[in-house]
Amino acid sequence: MGTMTVAETWAAPQAEGPLKAEVTIPGSKSLSNRYLILAALGSRPVRLTGLLRSRDTDLMIQALEALGVGCRVNPEDPTDLEVEPPADGRFHGGAQVDCGLAGTVMRFLPGLAMLADGPTRFDGDEQAYHRPMGPLLDGLTQLGAGIDYLGEEGFLPFDLVPPDRLVGREITIDSSASSQFISGLLLLSPRAEGTMTIIHRGDHLPSLPHIAMTVEDLCRAGVQVQADPDHCRWRVERRQDGGTRLPVRVQVEPDLSNAAPFLGAALIAGGSVTVPNWPGRTTQPGGLLPGYLKTMGAGVEMVSDGQGGASCRVTGRGSIHGLGDFDLSPAGEIVPSIAAMLVFADAPSRLHGIAHLRGHETNRLKALVTEITRVGGRAHELDDGLAIDPVPLRDMHGAVMETYADHRMATFAAMIGLRIPGIQVLDIGTTAKTMPDFPGMWGRMLHGSSEISPDS
Repeated sequence: MGTMTVAETWAAPQAEGPLKAEVTIPGSKSLSNRYLILAALGSRPVRLTGLLRSRDTDLMIQALEALGVGCRVNPEDPTDLEVEPPADGRFHGGAQVDCGLAGTVMRFLPGLAMLADGPTRFDGDEQAYHRPMGPLLDGLTQLGAGIDYLGEEGFLPFDLVPPDRLVGREITIDSSASSQFISGLLLLSPRAEGTMTIIHRGDHLPSLPHIAMTVEDLCRAGVQVQADPDHCRWRVERRQDGGTRLPVRVQVEPDLSNAAPFLGAALIAGGSVTVPNWPGRTTQPGGLLPGYLKTMGAGVEMVSDGQGGASCRVTGRGSIHGLGDFDLSPAGEIVPSIAAMLVFADAPSRLHGIAHLRGHETNRLKALVTEITRVGGRAHELDDGLAIDPVPLRDMHGAVMETYADHRMATFAAMIGLRIPGIQVLDIGTTAKTMPDFPGMWGRMLHGSSEISPDS
């Protein structure tokens, strides 16, 4: 990675006093891309509202269009989109799919390519060449796919040659590196002839809430799934019409993991931050965040909006408690935000169950240790996680922080900058992966805007 000049860095603003802001979070990336896939697998148009518009979802939309799916955006509201599946249910072969650095694109789209009438080429950013794909492609090979690697085996880029027929069977893979391998196979399963059974054979299965999200979304689309997560086994029955059937209109929940930097800011800077439209029940791993923040010493309350919804309000109380030995395996995607808060905690933390973060956009565990150390903090990797020890604020200092083309490392650095002066962030634009206007939203939060949205 080339060295960037100071002019290309973003000066992370320091909090000048306690916060008081309301921040509206864009739609969930995980749900947006799952609904796009499920809509494409159906037999009638589906309207998605509140859809996240970011690099990851735009890549998914472009890939679906390349496969012959109609995606019509409301010109007055880019978060309102109608998805029209191919008339005959068969996707177009010969497509080239740009996965960028999006795990949901590179691991969900190959399943749709199994239903195409010809080969599909999958490629992406150079950094994506290091994200594992092997277990998913192993599962697709068991279903009759041909995989021609154009680089290292088990990674992008590759060509996928679909089978003549997709017949359901029992598939066994090792999904220890990512729950997305299981989700990618589950999303394909409704179109298989007969019954599909997916079994994970490894010792550890990360991010089970994301698999539960996929199962719930399939059920919402009228698909019968027998889930046995205790035995790492999922059985999917084919619908009579051989596809999925989402409601004709689907509202996407806000991305609760993207709420983590903003709600965490209240602990680091003091004051309160409120996120509206918080779902009463959710399968998003970010839904665990309020409980984690309470454990770390925050005041957390759900405030009714009088219309059946609620807002989550988090208030800093002057100190941040260390977590001791703590299992974060259900919510690995919010670890960078949790880690940013724990840099300023009053006691050590040992975060466990997150070894799979080494295979995300970057090796997040190594990146977090590097960047915490860079500003004078103290951290080291564990076999299955991360250790963070408290350091007096006076011993920490400003620095130019790297983001590794990883949106969550960028928001982590912004959080560090709330309390440590002189933090500059390389490539803050990588946050566009899930939040197109993160710097603007962050600045408005700090300047006391009472209501902040991505478009304000």
